Amino acid sequence: MQRVLLVDDEEELRRSTAQALELSGFNVQTLSSAEQALELAGYAFDGVIVSDIRMPGMDGMTLMQRVRELDSEIPVILVTGHGDVQLAVKAMREGAYDFIEKPFSTAHLAGVLRRAQDRRSLVLENRRLRAVAGKRDDLETRLPGRTQVMIDLRYKIRAIGAADADTLIIGDTGVGKEVVARALHDVSARANRPFIAINCASLPETLIESELFGHEAGAFPGALRPRYGKFEHGRGGTILLDEIGSMPIDLQAKFLRVLQERVITRLGSNEPVGLDVRFIATSKVDLEAEVASGRFRADLFYRLNVATLRVPSLAQRRPDIPLLFLQLVREACARYGRDDMDVPQEVIASVADKDWPGNVRELRNAADRLVLGLEMWPGDGGALVKPQSGRLADRVAAFERNILASAIAAHGGALKPVYEQLGISRKTLYEKMQKYGLDKKLLSPESLRELDE
Repeated sequence: MQRVLLVDDEEELRRSTAQALELSGFNVQTLSSAEQALELAGYAFDGVIVSDIRMPGMDGMTLMQRVRELDSEIPVILVTGHGDVQLAVKAMREGAYDFIEKPFSTAHLAGVLRRAQDRRSLVLENRRLRAVAGKRDDLETRLPGRTQVMIDLRYKIRAIGAADADTLIIGDTGVGKEVVARALHDVSARANRPFIAINCASLPETLIESELFGHEAGAFPGALRPRYGKFEHGRGGTILLDEIGSMPIDLQAKFLRVLQERVITRLGSNEPVGLDVRFIATSKVDLEAEVASGRFRADLFYRLNVATLRVPSLAQRRPDIPLLFLQLVREACARYGRDDMDVPQEVIASVADKDWPGNVRELRNAADRLVLGLEMWPGDGGALVKPQSGRLADRVAAFERNILASAIAAHGGALKPVYEQLGISRKTLYEKMQKYGLDKKLLSPESLRELDE
């Protein structure tokens, strides 16, 4: 809920107006002076200011002018007495959003406030979109999540990305290790240079050295002309070695030399070629265990392990699942040319309650199937709600909590559309949020951006 700063030096009028507006669903903060309003207003202020014109000290006109100096797009609504109408019209010409003449009805003021709040929301959203378009390191869109593990991951990506260090990314299948690798590339000084992804598990054993290092003409039968390897193609950029644990042990020794000396030698040549690249490796297996078993070189592991990022599974960040699913649905609608769809709350609740061993990849497939009108998880008869075990009361409570959390996440932390959509009172919603430990601040995009900055 956006804030309304209500500025009036008359305590009784201030209190009665605030109570009436709160009953209409507004989040009102009362202030007795214009100076207090200036302490709260600013470029990131997400609300509307309502101020009386006639006040001791700084009056409403001066407040409006000072607010416009801070941010000309903050809506300021002036409250006027009968003799101040001409002054209010002048204020409108100078940038006030609107004016209300005393005595006024709460319904009229509420209507003006809602329009002003819509305008402020649009201004802030446009600013955010412009900021995203101008920043290569806007990670929240690519790696969404409000849990602490995801906030920490984005922080580490920004820190490690700028450092240009070789990096090892560990995570289960489907968690988005390549997305993290591309994000590291995009926040680095190499962002405008090549990003070369190499799947170590799919390289042909007979041609693996030629694929990576290149070759000269005549280096082996069929080598009719010189060829750059993938490492040379990535000069100046980033090389991603996906599932490096699958790299043959004999090739690991040659790759270790590349890491240490940043040079390669093409097959059939004795001339070293300098290599200015950053290496990022991913693995779904514990490389320390692979080292202990003799399947991975210890010296290569320690050389790669300059910086390590661990990408959490969905099981480690379950509160993120509803928000992530809704984003994947929007992406699927755009990809398949479909109109944006409203996902039923029972679907979001069942998604939040389901286990996702395939992580984000599996969740994306479910979102695609939903958009295409198919069964979300084939094999269970198309049921949307996963059967649960346990006491009926516990199962009902878990389902209700998921419904509430999903609705709050879907509306970005705004509570009014939640209780209107669910057909309950504001008081009931607050009581249930307290009962289930739900915090709208942790479910709002704004809070995450504040934590992320």
